Amino acid sequence: MVASVDVTDESAVASIIERVRSEYGRLDHVVHLAGMVGQGPLGDVSLKDWNRLLEVNLTSAFLIAKAAHAALRDTRGGLVLASSTNGLNGGSALSGPAYAVAKAGLINFARYLAKEWASDGIRVNCLAPGPIKTPMVTGRFSLEALAVLRESVPLGRLGEPEQVAHAIDYLTSSEAGFITGTVMNISGGVVLD
Repeated sequence: MVASVDVTDESAVASIIERVRSEYGRLDHVVHLAGMVGQGPLGDVSLKDWNRLLEVNLTSAFLIAKAAHAALRDTRGGLVLASSTNGLNGGSALSGPAYAVAKAGLINFARYLAKEWASDGIRVNCLAPGPIKTPMVTGRFSLEALAVLRESVPLGRLGEPEQVAHAIDYLTSSEAGFITGTVMNISGGVVLD
């Protein structure tokens, strides 16, 4: 099934969850990958931009979690939220304050839900990717800026989308059946924990 959904629209999110349950009879895992980057410094950020970034990056996870809870409880499934190294290290003017705050909020939302939903058998984890070769990174920087970004990564390169996909595969697998409330740092050493 392919569908386009406005993840900031509560009824649209609830509708797509029900559509999946109706078409497939179950919902085993939900992966929240919604994201929108901003910019800084703080003095240049309008209230409208601040609110929009929080809505897309953080509120969308709240709406998806609420809508999916019953279905995930039925299957003892899992939820994976996508944060960022910006949520671990405070971010920078490259992504802006709202992005850093929203991504930090996703980390604690995952930890909160991991505790609340544990008795339902639902595992909740979070990814914290660093710079990954996606349009969010490669589409907004010049070649020179990308070279500087690459050099800032201790492993000396940008991550591949497939590496994030493999982490999601693992976190939603039975092999990760005893992992909940964790933040998986996929940053090439940008953040060392």
